[in-house]
Amino acid sequence: MFEVTPDLLLRAYAVGIFPMADGRASSTIYWIDPEKRGVMPLDTFHVPRRLRRTVRQNVFDVRCDTDFEGVLAGCAEPRPGRPDTWINPEIASLYRALNARGHVHTVECWREGALVGGLYGVALGGAFFGESMFSRTRDASKVALVHLAARLVAGGFRLLDAQFVTEHLATFGAVELPRLVYRDRLSAALGVPAVFPQAIDQAALERFLEGER
Repeated sequence: MFEVTPDLLLRAYAVGIFPMADGRASSTIYWIDPEKRGVMPLDTFHVPRRLRRTVRQNVFDVRCDTDFEGVLAGCAEPRPGRPDTWINPEIASLYRALNARGHVHTVECWREGALVGGLYGVALGGAFFGESMFSRTRDASKVALVHLAARLVAGGFRLLDAQFVTEHLATFGAVELPRLVYRDRLSAALGVPAVFPQAIDQAALERFLEGER
């Protein structure tokens, strides 16, 4: 079996393939290239009205790239309905390496000094590949997702990859694209010199919440 390296992982993302494992104890990595790919169009990203209120109330202290290990652990921990995780030790190690290179970013929700939710993903050109999210309190992962999308718009990103459309992601406007259509959009996005913003000002966040893209 060939070694999966950080460089190989980046090349896989660049052609539309992402890794998964059967479970935490599994030593095998599978390469996934679905016929229908979930994406969250940034120009039509929908923020439900109640969630807009929550974001505006600043219920959480939202930070980026301050606790990758904490976010990774949160995404890998068991939770109701999902006793196991696809993040095995080898996959975790690969994302640590990409994080060290500046390709992995986190959006974190903190409350009273505790990390209560967040997400992480891979940035490559103007494409951002959302990998996993977690929440230990109501709305934490949802607020993190809204802040992610707002930052991607501010940073000039063109594509937010969601892998698969779930009922939860559909409420934000996630759609499925045929594989070849997705690859065309991915190829276009990779050539965009986007920058992931560590912070976003309140005015830009407000414009995003109001749908001004």
